[in-house]
Amino acid sequence: MTKSTIEHPKVVSRDEWLGARKALLAKEKELTRYRDTVNAERRRLPMVKLEKEYVFDAPEGQRTLAKLFEGRRQLLVQHFMFGPGWEQGCPSCSFMADHTDGMNVHLAHRDVTVVAVSRAPLAEIEKFKKRMGWQFKWVSSFGSDFNHDFHVSFTPEEQAKGQVYYNYGMQPFESEELPGISVFYKDDAGNVFHTYSTYRRGVEVMMGTYNLLDLAPKGRQEDWEEPPGRSDGPLMHWVRHHDKY
Repeated sequence: MTKSTIEHPKVVSRDEWLGARKALLAKEKELTRYRDTVNAERRRLPMVKLEKEYVFDAPEGQRTLAKLFEGRRQLLVQHFMFGPGWEQGCPSCSFMADHTDGMNVHLAHRDVTVVAVSRAPLAEIEKFKKRMGWQFKWVSSFGSDFNHDFHVSFTPEEQAKGQVYYNYGMQPFESEELPGISVFYKDDAGNVFHTYSTYRRGVEVMMGTYNLLDLAPKGRQEDWEEPPGRSDGPLMHWVRHHDKY
């Protein structure tokens, strides 16, 4: 972060501050209403029935995607970047996951189960999970098409082409694993439907820390923030595993 992007706000009188704050409040209310509109459109997004049965390795044994709902109707999957043979999970995905345990009890009471899914074998997941002190459900899709079908893992053939399908379009290959969130619904008959997936900055919905940083004068302290709207700067370059700060 360069010094020029961290500028202290000017000092003004209380009356001048109040006028500026009210002007910003009007924009915040407009943003809130627009977000409510987009959220409503998301809830009305059509669903796709899954015909393929995905099987995962869990601590209690193999589990199908339908079993991961744990009796609830809605399932939220964090596509956690942790490939086979990796020493540890992605720092940014770990930052996301740090928020999960505190939310889980509340989400469960709104009929939502949260599960992290990675391609790393279960033993590698369990070792890293223990190190990080997490309690949420985390399963392995090793040997399954799940990550590839939801476009967060890429085969050697795809990588060799230099272009992969991610975030609903073709783009240059950057990593064998990339982040995402996918949402599923299960009906009374046990049918599972894919309702939504988001990638790139869409995964910020899991990062409550970012919401608080956005309230602070220095913001996230990431280069892309200034000038506003620029998205080509480094994201999350400061994030570490919480045991490495």
